[in-house]
Amino acid sequence: QVRLVESGGGLVQPGESLRLTCAASGFTFSGYFMNWYRQAPGKTREFVAQITNTGGKTNYADSVKGRFTISRDNVKETVYLQMNSLKPEDTAVYYCNAISRKSDDYWGQGTQVTVSS
Repeated sequence: QVRLVESGGGLVQPGESLRLTCAASGFTFSGYFMNWYRQAPGKTREFVAQITNTGGKTNYADSVKGRFTISRDNVKETVYLQMNSLKPEDTAVYYCNAISRKSDDYWGQGTQVTVSS
């Protein structure tokens, strides 16, 4: 059974940091690119960050570049999103996504991040 379980969301003030974690199971984690997406209220889901299956390359949305860092641990089958200098516009539900070269595509249930003073 494939599972992606996000955690680490919460309520923080602008300028603070959060670290999201996505624990994977039920598939060959090391063979999948991992992504983080987010969806704010009333908006469509948007790409945030990607890391290749080996962790050798990363890619970020312009809105988070320089503030967010994606990383992975293929032994622990976990992907992380370190979010620094958070802004109110980062408020959203954050989703973990796994995608293979064959386009097998899995999603987690999401974790809420709220940035507010």
